Amino acid sequence: MAKALAEEKGINLNTVKGSGDGGRVVKRDIENYKGGFVSLASMEESYTEVPVSQMRKTIAKRLAESKFSAPHFYVTMDIEMDRCMDAREAINKIAGVKISFNDFVIKAAAAALRDNPKVNSSWLGDRIRYNEHIHIGMAVAVEDGLLVPVIRFADAKTLSQIATETKELGGKAKDKKLQPADWEGNTFTISNLGMFGVEEFTAIINPPDSCILAVGGIKQVPVVKNGQIVLGNMMRVTLSCDHRSVDGALAAKFLVSLKNYLENPVLLLGMASI
Repeated sequence: MAKALAEEKGINLNTVKGSGDGGRVVKRDIENYKGGFVSLASMEESYTEVPVSQMRKTIAKRLAESKFSAPHFYVTMDIEMDRCMDAREAINKIAGVKISFNDFVIKAAAAALRDNPKVNSSWLGDRIRYNEHIHIGMAVAVEDGLLVPVIRFADAKTLSQIATETKELGGKAKDKKLQPADWEGNTFTISNLGMFGVEEFTAIINPPDSCILAVGGIKQVPVVKNGQIVLGNMMRVTLSCDHRSVDGALAAKFLVSLKNYLENPVLLLGMASI
């Protein structure tokens, strides 16, 4: 009612102070509004333009080259995170550094890459490079765009070591203190938007990698366990792949490995101490 009355009187609701519950604008606020009528003839279109930063230019160039030169395909899988959540809670009671879910994903991805080494590759035109080392880039949103600092030899590091490094590199990225050595050499990339409430998305491959993993948030949904419907905590991930170097079956095997490690985190903890 208030919205319709405001439109009839030509009143911009954003200029009206609401007296309803939670500051909601109600009919009496429109009737008592003293701001006067807004003439459509007096409205002017406006905009602001800012120069494109060198960082944004570089990001745009690299991602455009990736999207339009690499034939992308996508594979999506749901992962039950109940055991991972329990493991994280238990570890954080004794660990010297707080472990995030993203740290678990990095560790699990590194283990899955060790199981499926052809995913850890780069298309080089006349040849495919299969990297024997595992350097995982983690996408970090900053004011001017996206930076991808690298966790080197991620498969050989403990969860605590990964957590310490992700916090340090993330802080350096936001403070614009990353050095070239911090963002070079990735063999696989993870982009996690779960902390923003995003449930599912696809990401553009970060050259020279063959794949990038897009990680959504953990959502509580009904699941079937032992023939009964119960609440479970699910996380959806999507693997973007360069079809020149990675095919669908290989991508699926990687996600199966990733799912196994995250749904059975004891397997990760058994590889190294916390």
